[in-house]
Parts: sequence; structure tokens; C-alpha cells
Amino acid sequence: MGPMLGWAPNFQEFRSCTGGAVRRRMGRVVGPQFPRCRPQVAGLGNPGLPGTRHSVVMAVLGQLARRLRVAESWARDRRCAADLALASLGDAQLALLRPWRLMNVNGRIVARATELFGLTAEEVCLVHDEHHKPLGKLALKLGGSARGHSGVRSCISCIDSNMSPALGRAMPRLRVGIGRPTHPDTVQGYVLGYFAPAEQEELLPPLLSATDLLLDHVRERSQRPSSSP
Repeated sequence: MGPMLGWAPNFQEFRSCTGGAVRRRMGRVVGPQFPRCRPQVAGLGNPGLPGTRHSVVMAVLGQLARRLRVAESWARDRRCAADLALASLGDAQLALLRPWRLMNVNGRIVARATELFGLTAEEVCLVHDEHHKPLGKLALKLGGSARGHSGVRSCISCIDSNMSPALGRAMPRLRVGIGRPTHPDTVQGYVLGYFAPAEQEELLPPLLSATDLLLDHVRERSQRPSSSP
């Protein structure tokens, strides 16, 4: 079953990962409005597959953008092949990132944006789905392995290549549980499948909690001294 049109407002971003609220600026490259943004929040998903379990974090980023009052400020940045929204949270300045490419190459986009903003790996927070966790279960993980997630694996690999080995594993990650498939051989079909209406309703409170977790992380991270040059 496809995404429900009435699944709103928290799941508006499911209907199009790069459309709707995104302001097109096709004639020019969109540049950062801040000299340096800390940290960066990057959502891993599949553009063109809205409403699937693998793209649940696009709804998280949409809710976060609304909380930060930048929901209408998404703009295309061709330098890193992503939609970008810049926001302030107290003294913190941060960049929200929605990659255009498929999940397994999201790392190239995240690494490029990290380079453009002059960030360290620790200043990048990945938000991604997690089929090892029950539906709606959230966990903020400070680094670690990809555990089979193709988007996270891509990010770790590309960050390591651009900076130095092992740095990619230092990225904080907010994992959003999408439930476990019934059999290991059905994982690909499961993560690319759509949520049932009951699952959509069950996910609404966790999405709000995910936003709170991200905002708390940004506030805490912004109080640390930067380790970048």
C-alpha cells in the first residue's frame, strides 16, 4: 500500500523527498549563508521512493525543519547534490541535508557537504532507519559500525577516504526503528515497502521524540570546542 495523502503534517516530506516545500533555484548554486555550520544533520533515504520504511527519516527532517522554522527554506545545492536548509538554534548554526542520490551512495554527498562546511566527523549527525529495532524505537548512537546499513556504510567509507581511516565511525547517529522483517532473506523488500496505516499512526509520537533528541544533541554539541582548523 502506498503512502496515504492524509498522513500529515508530520509525513508531508514522504510524498516527495525533493519536492513540495523545496524551493527550486535551478539557475545557480545555492551557497551557505553561514561561514561555518555546526553540526550537520544528514538524513539517509531514497529520493523517488517516498513513504517507504527506508525513507522514514525524511519525515524526521521535515519535522525538524518545521521546529527550526526553515521548512520553506530547502534549496538545491548542486555542489553536494542535496537539498539544504540552514538554521540557527540559540548560538548553534546547523545545516540540514537531504541527499538526492540513492541510499548506497549517500556517503559521497555527506562527505562533500562535510568538506564544504569544514566539519569534523563528530560534527555530522546521521539520521537513518534501523530494521534491527522495533517500530518507533529511537536510539542516539555515538559512532560504531554500519551493521549492514548500506547508507551508513557508504558514509563511513567516504568520510574515511576524505579525512583519515576510522574517522567515519565517529559520526553520531540517530537510529529510527522500522521493525524487523519476518525472515532475513526478505530485508530488501521489507525496507523498500510501505508502512501500513496503523504503523503510520504508531510512528507519529516517535517522530516528535526524534526531533527532540536531535535538538538536544545539537545544543550539547554546540557547546564543545571545535577540533577542526
